[in-house]
Amino acid sequence: MADNTVDLFVSIGLTEQKAKETIKNVQVTENLKQAIKLADDHGGASLRMDIGKLLYNVATKLKPQIKNHMGLLIQYISSKKITSEDQLNAALSYLLHHIDSELDFKAFEEACGVGVVVTPEDIENAVEDVVKRHKDALQSKRYHYNTGPMLGEIKSKIRWADGKAVKHELDMQILDLLGPKTAADLEKPQKQKAPKASKPVPTKANAPGQDDSSATSDILSSDGNVKGFAEVMGDALKFHKPGENYKTDGYVIVPTTMNSLKEHLKRTGGKVFTRFPPEPNGILHIGHAKAINFNFGYARSTGGYCYLRYDDTNPEKEEEKFFVAIKDMIEWLGYKPYKITHASDNFDELYDCAVQLIKKGHAYVCHMPADALKGFNAPDSPWRDRPIQESLKLFEDMKAGKIGEGEATLRMKTTLEEGKKDPVAYRIKFTPHHRTGDKWCIYPTYDFTHCLCDSIEDITHSLCTKEFQSRRSSYYWLCNVLERYCPVQWEYGRLNLGYTVVSKRKIGKLITEGIVRDWDDPRLFTLTALRRRGFPPEAVNYLTAKVGVTMAQTCTEPSMLEACVREILNVKAKRAMAVLQPLKVVISNMPSDTPLELSVPNFPADETRGFHSIPFNKTIYIEQEDFKESADKSFFRLTKDNPVGLRYAGLVIAVEKVIKDSSGKTSELHVTCKKASETEKPKAFIHWVADPLICEVRLYDRLFKHKFPEDSTEVPGGFLSDINPDSLQVLRSAMVDRSVAGAEVYTKFQFERNGYFSVDPDSTPQKLVFNRTVTLKEDPGKK
Repeated sequence: MADNTVDLFVSIGLTEQKAKETIKNVQVTENLKQAIKLADDHGGASLRMDIGKLLYNVATKLKPQIKNHMGLLIQYISSKKITSEDQLNAALSYLLHHIDSELDFKAFEEACGVGVVVTPEDIENAVEDVVKRHKDALQSKRYHYNTGPMLGEIKSKIRWADGKAVKHELDMQILDLLGPKTAADLEKPQKQKAPKASKPVPTKANAPGQDDSSATSDILSSDGNVKGFAEVMGDALKFHKPGENYKTDGYVIVPTTMNSLKEHLKRTGGKVFTRFPPEPNGILHIGHAKAINFNFGYARSTGGYCYLRYDDTNPEKEEEKFFVAIKDMIEWLGYKPYKITHASDNFDELYDCAVQLIKKGHAYVCHMPADALKGFNAPDSPWRDRPIQESLKLFEDMKAGKIGEGEATLRMKTTLEEGKKDPVAYRIKFTPHHRTGDKWCIYPTYDFTHCLCDSIEDITHSLCTKEFQSRRSSYYWLCNVLERYCPVQWEYGRLNLGYTVVSKRKIGKLITEGIVRDWDDPRLFTLTALRRRGFPPEAVNYLTAKVGVTMAQTCTEPSMLEACVREILNVKAKRAMAVLQPLKVVISNMPSDTPLELSVPNFPADETRGFHSIPFNKTIYIEQEDFKESADKSFFRLTKDNPVGLRYAGLVIAVEKVIKDSSGKTSELHVTCKKASETEKPKAFIHWVADPLICEVRLYDRLFKHKFPEDSTEVPGGFLSDINPDSLQVLRSAMVDRSVAGAEVYTKFQFERNGYFSVDPDSTPQKLVFNRTVTLKEDPGKK
């Protein structure tokens, strides 16, 4: 049978290999068989080779919404009224744009160029006109000139001209203008190397290891603000227009579709409506950030609206703190819901829909236990064909609490795309609901609730992650069988991050085991944890935009998010100086004219952004790692033989005396100083603090050792066995300059040469606590 199909497809001009590839696609194969049969009926098999390419295009491009017009298209192709791919594409577009009206044959033929004759003279004149306009550039670049745009100009003048004829005429006229190709024309053009950007010369205000906030960055828009999600995504956020649901692939059209779309447009005014539908039984994580940005970001970019709709259909696991935290995180990311709704708002209407579904013969009450319904090969229900009246009575009994939990469910007579038959619509739960109290003891499932709530709220674009693709068929089926407005479901790949877990159950386990403190522990990738660690919301949004609308299920490295964080904080975080592991330094010969207070720029590379004051005196503190008694030539900081400059102070210090404690560890340095203008320029400038604030600093690393801690092949002992023991280091006696005094929780700073830090909620008026958000991007040559 397959051989016969291959022979049939070869008869229209396909190669044998192409024919074999084609039959792997069942839908295209059926379409192409039908197209060939219709063509044979119209003009006989002798036409096959002449029109084979167009028949193949019909089979591959014809959308289900206009499949009933296949006969019309084949008739026009067979009668040679449609003779080119351009004409066929125009015909397909016209039919798709006029799906809800009776076909106007005159307008149809005009739209796809039926009867339009383009003579060789027309082609010659159009080409000649375009060549004249490009003459100078052609003579300059000769055969290296890109003629693509020229072809586009010609086609815009004579739309229905044969493409091969146009290309041939253009080649001939260029040959006439330039003559035959020379040896130089045949050489590959040399790629122009972009000029190397000159490297900024390190200064006291721009030393190695410092981020340069004056550097141009892709993250900034023309107004100087960080680009929003939609601005980064650009044309990638192109979906169907409101009311044109029927133009999307896979959308199901029924007799009531076009009328319901018209009524929908009247209610919405043609605006985009999206929704973000979280379950209020846990904290949002980094994956939810992508969903938030897609739904809220797309609505914002189109001037539309986005609902926050809590999917509160499972009262056993819902808690008020989760409702509050979800709204809080959406607003943290910069979005405001159009309205806050709940699936429970629609419980009465959803129940009426279920009754209607039973009455139509599309749902039944089933008594199979939950265990028997698991998996994709569950046996058919023996109650599938029970009488409608019997199911109605039993469903009423379920609602009235006359049937026990687990003794009955309401199931829909449909099959999900993944093969699962008759998904559950309602189940019994004798659990009070936080909003409806004891009114209900039956609750709808996601498969029943989600699409109907989307319909009730007139959602135009139901954007969801790829795992819900298997629910798309039941989504469309339920809306259509109940004769309701049907939104379009669009899927995209979810955002997964390595070296973490986001499962609510597993995070709960980390908390109960004492591995992390709570849902907002900065080593997690919940949104509350990212905020606490100091990740700016713009960086989270920027990452989701960079990942894009891909369908692929990929795992992103945390370093990609950290890079986004650095880009944002480089622009936004004020600079300060902090010493994480202090070493006391006493300057024995402080010049009498040395100021006791220094004015330091908030952003060294852009002094227009203000200054702050820091104290300076003879006792300062530097990083322990910035001093070695002796070191090799690659160590440029302070040694007995190597002086260093003090950042912003205008002084160069040299070691005079090293004081050690009882264990032999250096505890204090006595140094002498010289003004930087009066001595040789040192090889390095280091940061320092004087009269500092004592603070606590928490340094974070990855919580897990492996990229996929849940993968049993990588981590046979389970994710709890993969914990990195060094994921948190607490420095209780760090020092920071006094410019940060009084900083509010979540205020972010760049501690020069150390990284980006954020004020933690554990801070008190007596002692600030800082979380290291990310380290600075290391200089590859720095030791």
